[in-house]
Amino acid sequence: MIAQLALRNITYRPWRSVLLFFGFGVGVAVMIVLLSIGEALLSQARNEKLVGGGTITVLPEGVDVEVMKTGGIGGLFFSIDHASFLYRQVLASPRYTGQIGAVAPQIEGRLLYARTRDGRELAVHATGEIPSATRAVGAAAEVVAGKWENDEGDRRWIAPTAFELRNEIDHFHLPSDSVENRDTWAEWHYFNVLSPDTKRWAFISFIVGGDVTGTRWGAQLGITLREENGATRRFGATFDRSQVKFSTARADVVFGDSHVTILPDGDYEVRGAARPENGSGIVSVSLRVHPAPDAYFPGVAMGAGGFVSGYTVPALRASATGTICVNKQCETYSGAQSYHDHNWGVWRGVTWDWGAARAGQYTFLYGRVEPADPTASIPPVLFYLVDSLGFRAVFRPRSISYEDNRVVRAGSVSLMVPSRARFEDVRGDDTLRVEIDVEDAIATDTRSRARNRDSERGDPLGSDKKRPYFIQMKGTARISGRLDGKPVTGTGTGFFETYR
Repeated sequence: MIAQLALRNITYRPWRSVLLFFGFGVGVAVMIVLLSIGEALLSQARNEKLVGGGTITVLPEGVDVEVMKTGGIGGLFFSIDHASFLYRQVLASPRYTGQIGAVAPQIEGRLLYARTRDGRELAVHATGEIPSATRAVGAAAEVVAGKWENDEGDRRWIAPTAFELRNEIDHFHLPSDSVENRDTWAEWHYFNVLSPDTKRWAFISFIVGGDVTGTRWGAQLGITLREENGATRRFGATFDRSQVKFSTARADVVFGDSHVTILPDGDYEVRGAARPENGSGIVSVSLRVHPAPDAYFPGVAMGAGGFVSGYTVPALRASATGTICVNKQCETYSGAQSYHDHNWGVWRGVTWDWGAARAGQYTFLYGRVEPADPTASIPPVLFYLVDSLGFRAVFRPRSISYEDNRVVRAGSVSLMVPSRARFEDVRGDDTLRVEIDVEDAIATDTRSRARNRDSERGDPLGSDKKRPYFIQMKGTARISGRLDGKPVTGTGTGFFETYR
């Protein structure tokens, strides 16, 4: 009966029947496609080559997962920048031991070229893993012969000693062939130390300047001593390149009898002597700087065209012990607040905003570099926060608001400089606000200082800045906001820089 009714309906309304059959067929086809896609996604999610034995896979931002899995040409050059830092300071950090049981870094099917002894080049696909970490996530390879254990390279990647870490991020560099104006290349170690009463401080810089790949370069040791709202005493010593030793594999640097040396426990030994810019006498520095564990910024190098600017902070939170003596009158420091960073790149005409401070249990760093090119876009500020467990958060405020209500002297010029500064940012549910009260400031006319530099060494900081006055400030910083739904507050002393 049903078949007879269906047949008569088709013959009675043939076009309507065709339309209904067509619509039903399209619906079934779409359902089949969706079910196939869902099955494929489920299969990929269970694929050990994709997941690598864990439950979550971390990939470079914007990567097509299928390209990464199949090894397509678009996936040849994908990598995660600062992967070892991400492993140690985030994924394997004690902060997340309650959520993350094990982490395994892996490189799957990377294209490499091997050269044979007879000169032939062979294309090979290589996989990189750390055996102990891969076993921990349940993806260990089946070993049929021999051993599959961590070697020294694996250990250094996962858990370098303090000595190894300092040398890894704090070594010196050589300008590449693409860098323009290499005579303006400069690289330096910078330290500061604050007296226990926070009324006096010292800036110490070991600067290498000029084209270090040639013969026109040298070095300068600069030491600035400051008393709050009082005298500024500057000392310096210049060195011919024959008196300078630096390494692209280690952080050690030697300027004649002065030096920065990494000790076996990862502390810095800073020793130097210099004479005043005006007058007689000598200043000598003998300090041991101890970086707090995990309180470091791994470094970043930015560049466009021939411009390069590199920066790392091996000791964002540190303590200093030793002496600073002027004409044999010594001040002793014991566990004093200290800081150390390292800069390299092309600096003529370059300006920056920068600051670092302790704020209770937190320590923060902020900064941005403005290239000399007036048409270049100004990047947002990078704000980097650490606590006792290491890296805590990154924010990107768009700008810094200064209130220029303080008057300082730069030679014969009276200059308005910041008395306050603030910036803020919101990233999802996380918020940040930073307020800085400037307690003291020093202004330096970089044009006049450039004219006094050794012409054989070049001019690393430049003499033609659009904002020629370099402002160094000391003050109190306050942070407030929320991270992961919890309030963040802190107040402490720090140092800050800008240009006017």
